[in-house]
Amino acid sequence: MKKSLFLNAFGVIAAGALMFAAPAMAAGDAEAGKAVFKKCATCHSDAAGQNKIGPSLYGLIGRPSASVDKYSYSQAMKNFNRTWDEATLFDYLAAPMKAVPGTKMSFVGLPDEKDRRNVIAYLATLK
Repeated sequence: MKKSLFLNAFGVIAAGALMFAAPAMAAGDAEAGKAVFKKCATCHSDAAGQNKIGPSLYGLIGRPSASVDKYSYSQAMKNFNRTWDEATLFDYLAAPMKAVPGTKMSFVGLPDEKDRRNVIAYLATLK
């Protein structure tokens, strides 16, 4: 029993240490992100219900992938099955075609981490 208590306590301490060791995603600048969004605006709208070549990105944060009405998603995006949160978007926007092979989105991505953080901050304002 003592060994079990020790292992449980050790597990809690180790989990806590990992939590503090993992870097938190730094908040981006929504105003700067609005400027970065111009790269996205060729294919995506930031207005509710206005799909373009790509689906509207209004209300994206917290929305399940491939869930905008009246938009025809690729099978790859339908199979992606994620909720668009900041971490998922941060990874996806680095290289969309790598994150979701077979996606219709031909954008090469935003390699600059600051640009990704900023555009995610802007997308978070679209509610």
